[in-house]
Amino acid sequence: MIDNLVVGIKNIASYVPEGIQDSEYIARMSNIPKEVIEKKFGILKKHKAGPDEHVSDMAIKAAKKVLQGFDPMDLDLVVYCGSEYKDYYLYNIAAKVQYEIGAMNANAFEIHSLCSAGVYSLKVLKSMMLADPKLNNVLLFTSSKETDIVDYTNERARFMFNFGDGAAAALLVKGCKKNRILETHMITNGGFAEDVACYGVGSRNYYNYEVLDRSLRNLDVKDPKSMKERLDPISIDNFTKVVKGAIEKSGYSVNDLDFVAPIFMKRSILNMILKNFNLTEEQSYVLENYGHCQSADAYIALLEAERLGRLKNGDLVAMIGAGTGYTWASTAIIWGEQK
Repeated sequence: MIDNLVVGIKNIASYVPEGIQDSEYIARMSNIPKEVIEKKFGILKKHKAGPDEHVSDMAIKAAKKVLQGFDPMDLDLVVYCGSEYKDYYLYNIAAKVQYEIGAMNANAFEIHSLCSAGVYSLKVLKSMMLADPKLNNVLLFTSSKETDIVDYTNERARFMFNFGDGAAAALLVKGCKKNRILETHMITNGGFAEDVACYGVGSRNYYNYEVLDRSLRNLDVKDPKSMKERLDPISIDNFTKVVKGAIEKSGYSVNDLDFVAPIFMKRSILNMILKNFNLTEEQSYVLENYGHCQSADAYIALLEAERLGRLKNGDLVAMIGAGTGYTWASTAIIWGEQK
């Protein structure tokens, strides 16, 4: 009998392409010392998809991996929560993946909240599943190839030099008590909404033919100094607040927190957040060998932590994400198999 009050993550999988851009490569392309790339930017290496491997290709590989042993015909819904930079502009990648994996009984749609979507989508889908008796098995997936649109010669885009390619997928099942999804907390500050964008793409510049220049289709930052001055004083506090909010909404105390599955951030920033919860680096995972794979980060961190033996049954975990716009989000889960 299905427990209609519980939604769990039955399986998690990730995929990263074989290509590598390491700190030496980034240093050479950006003319920034390798030591700065590794220490200040927090990146040792990241994965790079080839010209013939697209966002949907990586997504399909992660989706098929997460569905091993599960019939895709039993899926009720397929949802994409990844990068808005996809195979095509104004294109439904969720429908593409639904078709390619053979989930012919499932509907498909997309959730966009930039790099916080992978975390916040768990709340959206859990709520939908609990409200709809016919929604029992959902595939959530994310994918990103944003390395394509990062220009290493553009100093304004420095904070995006850590972007890496990759995909992740999660199989959500109603009544499943494995990796049980608890509550979510989000903070939004729309004052940052136009700070980062591909400014040459979209309705504002559609009739401005000068923007056909390739560089104007890349990610850019309007005023890096201003964004940093406004973002730095609030970012760590907001990460702390969303973790605390998700935990307390779930009926726990911050003292119960066992593990943080983070978005990509350099080691020093992650340790500041962990310190606020009396946690050590062994109770998290530094994504210095992956870079920032958009909404896939927290899922990759969970898989790596499991591989390293840093997670145990019953651990209270906070998944965290943040997206330009600017949003900070955290979802709490109880790790492992539960009775």
